[in-house]
Amino acid sequence: MVVPDAIRSELRAHAAEEAPNECCGVLVFRDGVAERYVRGRNRLASPYRYELDVDPEVWFLEDEGYELAVFHSHPATEPRPSRTDRELSGLWAGKVFLIYGLAYDDLRAWRITRDAAEELPLNPGV
Repeated sequence: MVVPDAIRSELRAHAAEEAPNECCGVLVFRDGVAERYVRGRNRLASPYRYELDVDPEVWFLEDEGYELAVFHSHPATEPRPSRTDRELSGLWAGKVFLIYGLAYDDLRAWRITRDAAEELPLNPGV
């Protein structure tokens, strides 16, 4: 999976703007390459948890052949799924999540379920 530098910059900027709270949104992929980032709002306004609020039209992009990945930031910790991330994976369990560790300037991809988290290869783009 590839996240181009321009989109990585958007993720970094969103995380910095929302700090100390977690930010969240949705990455839109086509053929494994992120084409855009749709900012969401963290309804919880919390540094430890997020509840994604995004335009409902985004979810219909899957019907058009796009792949979606939930994104959120960890303002002060590494971009590794927390126990809370796993427990709240819900309907997205087994799908791709991207986490940005603001304090570490590190973006990582994961397939998360309630019981496990598998890191996925993430490549920079142009």
